[in-house]
Amino acid sequence: MLEASHSGAGGARSRARAQGAPAAGARDGPHGGVAAAARSQAPAAGHIEVLEVMSDLLSGIGEGSPPDAFYSRLCEAICRLVQMKRAVLVRYDSARRRVRAVGAHGIELEPFADLFVTVDSVPVARRALAEDRVLEVTGAEDFKVPQALRELLAGVRIVCTPMAAAGRYVGVVLCERQPGLPAIDEDERQLLWTLGKAIAMASVAREVTTYDEQSRQLKQRIDLAREIHEGVVQRLFGVSLALSREEPLDAVAQRRCAAEVQTALGDLRSALKRPLGHVSRPTAVTFAEELERLRALYPELELTLEGRSEDVPRELEALAQSVLVEAVRNAHKHARARLVQVALRNDGPTLTIEVRNDGVAPRARAGERSSPRSGGVGLRLLTLEALQQDGMLEYGESDGGAWQVRLIVPTGR
Repeated sequence: MLEASHSGAGGARSRARAQGAPAAGARDGPHGGVAAAARSQAPAAGHIEVLEVMSDLLSGIGEGSPPDAFYSRLCEAICRLVQMKRAVLVRYDSARRRVRAVGAHGIELEPFADLFVTVDSVPVARRALAEDRVLEVTGAEDFKVPQALRELLAGVRIVCTPMAAAGRYVGVVLCERQPGLPAIDEDERQLLWTLGKAIAMASVAREVTTYDEQSRQLKQRIDLAREIHEGVVQRLFGVSLALSREEPLDAVAQRRCAAEVQTALGDLRSALKRPLGHVSRPTAVTFAEELERLRALYPELELTLEGRSEDVPRELEALAQSVLVEAVRNAHKHARARLVQVALRNDGPTLTIEVRNDGVAPRARAGERSSPRSGGVGLRLLTLEALQQDGMLEYGESDGGAWQVRLIVPTGR
């Protein structure tokens, strides 16, 4: 129980004391108090060093720096501080919707560019994140990575630093220890653990900012509904009362009703220019790259493409990829499909994307009668987003019984 409640280097020191380690004064003799005080200041000094490292890294990143410059400089700092030969920082990239290597020192990033990994691919990463402590292993025999990479790491002492905060796994830093050096000590573990925490907290703070933005959007939607109710609906309700009278309206009343209807339509038109709902997160990948990611994520599904992925306009990439991801996820989760066919057509003014699978429709699988418009929350939110683009999203069973999702949206050309 004690081991489970204390993580990181601090937890290791607590366990040593709990298991009967000699007291500081007894171990250090007559000067034990001074030595104990020096040791008690070591964690604080480590935290100050981490802050100095982060400050130097941030100040060294200029406006023209490449996107991953910060992480590569961080890997360089880690190698310098704790005598590592090389390091690679791996984290989840929300823009690309995948785990990828975003920084390195002492080794090129290119070999890791197309590497598809998860926490299950690298067991030491899962352990480090779950236990929230720095781990050191030798070799990569249990890594689910290409054979060439396992051979490259054979016999290598790998130090894995977790980046986790507030219950969220952000990523890990994998370092190679310099040959001939002993295992990392507790001070080095504490330094690495604190660095990982600082990076993770910065990432979590960014997520919190995103949640705040989503809350702001929700408030805007509530205000929109209230504005439509108090303005448009009330005007139309007054017109309906006037028109429900048995005696005919005189010319003045007719003109007044017409003016109220025109005003209501103007208010409604202005209100509907605002975002109606969910907006897909901006993406840094292409439709083709997202399709390849899904093939790697769902190897049991055969994903085919009819058409050219280059025909997706850049401004529609986020929406097109969101529809693709949701349709493939539903096919895997609900339809027990084996084949997913993606058809993409761009005739100039209109982009059409159809995603069909050979599985069982979501409700038909349970022995129920399928509804032509049954679908989950994800598809309903994407329907609103398609409307914002002056398009439409259809989903349901096709004539052949297969489940189909179709996006039709103007390209603006």
